[in-house]
Parts: sequence; C-alpha cells; structure tokens
Amino acid sequence: MPRRVVVGTKNPDKLAEMIAVLRGAVPDLEVVEGASWPDVEETGATLVENALLKARAVAAATGCAAIADDTGLEVDALDGRPGVHAARFAGPAATYAENRQRMLADLTGVEDRVARFRTVVVMVAPGEGDLVVEGVLEGRIATAERGSFGFGYDSIFEVGERTLAEIPQAEKNRMSHRAMALRALADRLISPACGGDVAEGDRGGG
Repeated sequence: MPRRVVVGTKNPDKLAEMIAVLRGAVPDLEVVEGASWPDVEETGATLVENALLKARAVAAATGCAAIADDTGLEVDALDGRPGVHAARFAGPAATYAENRQRMLADLTGVEDRVARFRTVVVMVAPGEGDLVVEGVLEGRIATAERGSFGFGYDSIFEVGERTLAEIPQAEKNRMSHRAMALRALADRLISPACGGDVAEGDRGGG
C-alpha cells in the first residue's frame, strides 16, 4: 500500500518547508496535496495540545494519516515567552513583521538574549494512536533583523553568527527545529496510509 499522509497546515511557508524535509527524509512518502479540512482554532495550552488538535481534525476530515506541528519561541529574558503564543505575540492577527518588532522592542537594552525554538510534530491516523516527537534549536535573539530567507522570526533568530534568514533554505532544512522533529518522526514511521497502520512501538510517546 502506498505511504500517504496529509500535512495539516494552511500556512504556505510552513507547508513548503515540511514537505521538503519529509520528502528528503522518506523519499517514498506520498504527501497528499490539495486536501481540505475545516479551520482549526489553536486553543491548546501546550504545543502538543495544539498539534494534536490540528492533526486529529485533518485525519478526521480526510480519512488519511495526518501530520501537524506547533512551534513555540522561548526567550529566557522574557521568562520563556512568547512560548506557545509565538504566532500571536503582538496580537491575535499579528503579522510576522509585527511579532518581530514586538520582540525587538521587548528586548531593548537586554544583554541576555538566549532563546530557543521548540517544535512538536504529531502524526494521527484514523483508528490508530498518536505519535509525538520534538525538535529544539538553541540560539539567541539578534539586535536587528538580518537576512532575506525564511519567515516568521527567522530574521531575528541567530544560530552562531547567522540568523536563520541568512541561511539558505536547503541548509535550514537540515538543521532547523522543525527539520529535527520531522526527521525524528520519519525515523519512527512504518507505513502511514489512508486507513492503514501509522507507526511502530510507543504511540503517544515524546
């Protein structure tokens, strides 16, 4: 049976990144594109809860195995904020630019700029358990935006001497928090399929 999954995001930037990493990690994986499902409100208190909300909704709507993620940005000087609320840091309908501007403003004059991206990726299939994995990328918040690649907070998140927005996409897909989580998921897959088995062993683990 063909290995088929639906990637449960309507964010085109995230979708392109996730598909690229999944296809690189599992070359024979068929990613079903063009599927539709109702919008899912991210009401969870944690990254895991939000990712599961999305994946379960997509699996129920499509009848296929569904992969979804949620990502948080934890800044030590802000006591771990914005965390799970990273996408809405500057407000419920904030743009990428507005979130970055809020972050830079909140860290004005702050020397300790240590931060990390944390991504939780889950896979859910009808009639099966849930598989949960995580990827973490340590870095720091820059003092100004740099770079033209990527999206979200990439232009203010430094890894070494470069921001993520200064790292070409192909390289980012080998080292990002989302890539780490997706590769961990790929390592544990057997045969995700529409109505088929999902993954080996300890479903529901981290």
